[in-house]
Amino acid sequence: MTDEEHLWVCALEVERQHGTSAFLFASMRADALLAEGAFEGARVWRAILERIEMLEQAPSTPVN
Repeated sequence: MTDEEHLWVCALEVERQHGTSAFLFASMRADALLAEGAFEGARVWRAILERIEMLEQAPSTPVN
């Protein structure tokens, strides 16, 4: 699995677990890691956050 694929899998899982709060959860996680000085972890969570934002902006497709 590529890094890009891994980020998307993480974003989808956060969205599955947290629903409409996924963006807030990822944002708080990134901020907490940044405050702890865990810069690489914060960077990864910001990347996940970007993908969650894309998922939230994508038009939904009805499932038959």
